[in-house]
Formats: sequence, structure tokens, C-alpha cells
Amino acid sequence: MTQTTKLRAADEAAQQIRLLLLDVDGVLTDGRLYYGDDGHEFKAFNVKDGLGIKLLQRGDIDVGIVTARQSSLLSRRCAELGIEIVIQGREDKLIAVRELLEETSLTESQVAFMGDDLPDLAAIQTVGLGMTVADANHVLVDQSLWQSQYPGGGGAVREAAEFILGAQGKLDQQVSTYSSSAKFDTRHNE
Repeated sequence: MTQTTKLRAADEAAQQIRLLLLDVDGVLTDGRLYYGDDGHEFKAFNVKDGLGIKLLQRGDIDVGIVTARQSSLLSRRCAELGIEIVIQGREDKLIAVRELLEETSLTESQVAFMGDDLPDLAAIQTVGLGMTVADANHVLVDQSLWQSQYPGGGGAVREAAEFILGAQGKLDQQVSTYSSSAKFDTRHNE
């Protein structure tokens, strides 16, 4: 599939999306794991990605997490962002996605999944819009319809959010809420 064909297919798929599922390490973070001497784990989340998630939510597109690792830091970040679908400790992400679809009224074509490495492959191949980050494994790049220009933890999720909202004709409306001519509401901040 040529890049032009992929982009056209991604744009068509994005028009149907009602739920964006995200891997964490390598997508919402740069994929590095930080541990202190006391054994505590540290993660760095990009505030731009957080605002992208908020833009999607205000555009009536849900956001969820599907990750193989367990992290109280992730739970905290999801609570801050109002992400209610949080699936942790699931190495087989495809089964987790299928179980989620059974619990909701969504179809595969209404779901996007953004990942960065081989554990995300089956989910990316199954959903309506497979997405990946700029620094993803080459197999995922080949199998995804859309690839960010930004690396994981570096604004890739924000770019994906803007792509989906743009395809649905909702991006300008979301951006206009930040315009000086719009009434400013502090709830729009990340």
C-alpha cells in the first residue's frame, strides 16, 4: 500500500472512530523505565498528549488504556485526565480489546489503537484504525494505517487526536474554544 493510499484509508477510518485505545510505555511515555534506589517507579507524561486526550473527550471520542504493565502512576494520570477505560496488566492486548468491545456497543471499525511495539501488533491489525508512533518497531509501521511524526512521549498522542478530530470535522471547533474571541473556561486546560 502506498503512503498516499494509506493516508486516504486512515482518513476514512478516522471518520468512524468513537474510541482511541492507547498503549502506555512507548506511546504515552518515551518507553524508558525509571526506578529510584528505593524501588519506586517514575514515568514522564507529556502535557501536550494530555491536552490531546481532553480535546478528543470534548469531541465525544472516548479514550482508553490497554497496557501490559501495572502502574499506580498510570492510574493517577488517568484519573487526572478523566480516562475511565483503564486496562492494566494485560499482555494479550487483542483479547483485552475484544473483551472491551463485548462490554460496549462499539464495533472494531469504531476503535483506533495506538501502539509502538510487537505486543500491540494484533490489536492494531484488528481495529478500524491502527496507529503508531514515529519511533515504532518497523513491523508496526508496516501494519498501521497512520504513523505520527512525533515519538512516543513526545506529542504523538496529541498528533493522533488532532488527526482523528480533523477527519471528523471537529478540530476547528475544539481549537476555537481557546481563541481570545471564545469565552474561556478553565476546564479546557490540561
